[in-house]
Amino acid sequence: MLSFPASIRIFVARQSVDFRKAHDGLLAIVRDEFGDDPFDGSIFLFLNRRRDRVKVLHWDRDGFWLHYKRLEQGTFRISLDGEGARVEVTRPQLAMLLEGIDLERRKIRKPFDAQARSGKRGQGSDRRATASG
Repeated sequence: MLSFPASIRIFVARQSVDFRKAHDGLLAIVRDEFGDDPFDGSIFLFLNRRRDRVKVLHWDRDGFWLHYKRLEQGTFRISLDGEGARVEVTRPQLAMLLEGIDLERRKIRKPFDAQARSGKRGQGSDRRATASG
């Protein structure tokens, strides 16, 4: 989990972002659409259209960090009501969003079950081996 000081400001883009954008493309959004200084140490979050991916952009005095998370199931759920290109959220809201808590319904998203996925793969390959053997 990411840890940030209490003084840091966190902003979420209200509109979905083309996830082919990397550092420079996201910096342009922060600068041109938000009207913010990307070097001030604030955290900027960007969601894709399906809301199953998030990018977190952060300046740490030496360079930009770009964190990326892709959900295997479910979506990031957060209400982005308000005006302007971005919405400010709190550190607890950021933590809950990244941990899978639906901020709209205050409900925890069911975690991805890697065991079930690997079990399905194993069963499929066994059936193929038996059918051809």
